[in-house]
Formats: sequence, structure tokens, C-alpha cells
Amino acid sequence: MAEEKRAKVSGSYLEYKDKPLVREENTIVYGDLNEKCILILEIMSFKEVDGKKLPKDVLIQVIDSKDPTKIIRQGRKEGLHDAFSFGLTWLDMALKAEA
Repeated sequence: MAEEKRAKVSGSYLEYKDKPLVREENTIVYGDLNEKCILILEIMSFKEVDGKKLPKDVLIQVIDSKDPTKIIRQGRKEGLHDAFSFGLTWLDMALKAEA
């Protein structure tokens, strides 16, 4: 059975390490839908620093790209930087486990 290949969304969007990085409101999605899994960051709360609204609590999920209800790994971190760093590590481990 041939593997299904999904086309990239038309238009311009941000890429990080050759993978799409898309944000819509409080949800950030990172990864290639043609791979086994993707990373979802859900900003749960914000804090105000010097008059700017910054993400505080972030839910991290590595999910199956073909079945979004299947959560491979989940956690929570404070701050977007830590959440994204942990999420990238978890995503990389999940993609290597596939091979």
C-alpha cells in the first residue's frame, strides 16, 4: 500500500529546521504532517511583564499526525522557551522511535 503524501499548505508560513511552525491564537503546531507525529503547544495562561503579555503555562503534546486523538507524550512547562525545547526533544525521540 502506497504511503499517503500530504501537500503543503499554500501561502507563506514560518519554518524552523525545515518544518512548518504555525500559530493560531493560543495554539502552536510544529512538524511535518507526512511524518509519524507532530508537536502541539497550547498556551494555557499568560503573565504580564513590562506591559507585555507573555505565555506562562504551556501544555506540550506530541500527537500522531494521522490520528490527532492519539497522544504519544504530554506534559506541562512554564514559559514558551522551555515548553518548545522539551517539545522538540520529545518530537525528535518519537520520530526516531518510528525508524
